[in-house]
Amino acid sequence: MPTTHSPTPAVILDRVTFTWPDGTTALHDVSGAFGAGRTGLVGRNGTGKSTLLALIASALEPASGTISTTGAVDLLPQRLTLTTGRRVADVLGVAAPLDAVRAIAAGDPSPAHFDAVGDDWDVEARAGAALAEAGLPLDALDRRIGQLSGGEAVLAALVGVRLRGAPIALLDEPTNNLDRDARARVYELVRRWRGALIVVSHDTALLELMDDTAELYGSALSIFGGPYSLWREALDAEQAAARHAEAAARQVVRRERRDRIHQEQVLSTRAANGRRAFVEKRVPGIVAGVRKRAAQESAGRLRVEAAGKESQARTALDAAERRVRDDDSVRIDLPDPGVGAGRRLATLRSVTDGAGGDGRSWVIQGPERVALVGPNGAGKTTVLQRLAGAAAGGEGQARAEVSGVPQAGWIDGFEPEDSRKSRFSLRSVQASAHTDRVGYLSQRVDGLDDVASPLENLRRAAPGVGDVELRNRLARFLLRGDTVLRPVAALSGGERFRLALACVLMADPPPQLLVLDEPTNNLDLDTVDQLVEALAAYRGGVLVVSHDDAFLARLGLGLVLELRDGRLTEAHIAARADPPAG
Repeated sequence: MPTTHSPTPAVILDRVTFTWPDGTTALHDVSGAFGAGRTGLVGRNGTGKSTLLALIASALEPASGTISTTGAVDLLPQRLTLTTGRRVADVLGVAAPLDAVRAIAAGDPSPAHFDAVGDDWDVEARAGAALAEAGLPLDALDRRIGQLSGGEAVLAALVGVRLRGAPIALLDEPTNNLDRDARARVYELVRRWRGALIVVSHDTALLELMDDTAELYGSALSIFGGPYSLWREALDAEQAAARHAEAAARQVVRRERRDRIHQEQVLSTRAANGRRAFVEKRVPGIVAGVRKRAAQESAGRLRVEAAGKESQARTALDAAERRVRDDDSVRIDLPDPGVGAGRRLATLRSVTDGAGGDGRSWVIQGPERVALVGPNGAGKTTVLQRLAGAAAGGEGQARAEVSGVPQAGWIDGFEPEDSRKSRFSLRSVQASAHTDRVGYLSQRVDGLDDVASPLENLRRAAPGVGDVELRNRLARFLLRGDTVLRPVAALSGGERFRLALACVLMADPPPQLLVLDEPTNNLDLDTVDQLVEALAAYRGGVLVVSHDDAFLARLGLGLVLELRDGRLTEAHIAARADPPAG
């Protein structure tokens, strides 16, 4: 595929290797260069994209190799660690000059205040304009992080990266858990970004805004000049050509092998005829000897020539095979839940209570697919938890004994999605389950036993299944060998996520209703494809919360419900979430 060759690369990697303390090698001899524009960094889960960003930002140190940059680097990590008590001004990095300007305006002439301000007298106006551009109000400067919704907190952190103005900015999954409005704000910020920008994301709409696309594959970093769709098109064409070349090379190997075998048969026949002529005394002994030596020399040359051709053909085949990607893929084959068409599985109800509820109810049946959408903070996760709790025999509020997935963008003290306390009481929304076989996939990995092994965790979800079959099920999620016996706490983020997914989808008895909360967060695009195919064949009911319109559009939804301002109503989604034009 074509690559970009920026005359002034912002980041240069030279044979960078990184090893975790337990000896696991995350990156090995990675070399490459990122340009001064916007680059989307893609790759399958577990390839080390987040690790690479941390190395570039000096949050981690390489075991060997060098990383050089043209300026300071600022990183927006996948898991934010913003203390809820901090002010937004602190997150933006403008608290000191802002407080100093205000103190001076209030009549405090302390020299320390003037030193803190420097030349930044318009700090409040500048910060306010940046917040407004991200859709946040001016008074957000003095709010505490805990007073913001999760989407607002992520946007504030992103504004902080932009305001600090480092020549190189790194964003790790910046749109995870963001609602549609917040994503649109991120897209607009990225479109107007100045300086070098490297973005790790599985959000194809965001990746379409990039100038270049970089792929981390097998510790090799390749750079393509163009956005994700053009890179994907080029990669698909390259792989199609590679598969064609592999098939052609395999045909050559077969032909050369047939020719060699035929040659051996011809030589064997000639040798037999020579021996027969000698035995029958049809030629003098001295002549037979000369002919035998000549035949042996000729046979040797022919064998060497045939073997050489076959060896060359096999070498060409090996080279062609190396060009064809043979990636391990998650294989999600969902078991039959035994749900008949029209079987009632759950009910969501909007209760008339004077708070806007209209008294409507919606029944989820097998094999119906229902999406629950709405802005951050609307309470979607609360509704899912009520449903899972009701299925577990609670009051519709308790947590079921189920597994979850890791949540990117986790902020200490509260959840950046609506799994933290909703802004609304949601007294007007009720959820009831008509089956106790509900598989609930939460946004967090909060249902796994960190001390136990993956095998033990899956055994808890499928107690009647033998260890051999449990290992087979874990292998479908790329958890194999000694990995299934290690404590969950020692797993990588990708491994932990796949285990959580396995514990929900591979439970025994199989769930009759899947309740999925942002299931595509942190999933690479190939695994999303696998999940979509599995859900298409699944005969149970599905209730899914997602801000990924492209994913929802592929599920064959029968119903879309929107939760907004404490009210539950029917809605619809677009075919996909496109970024702003431009």
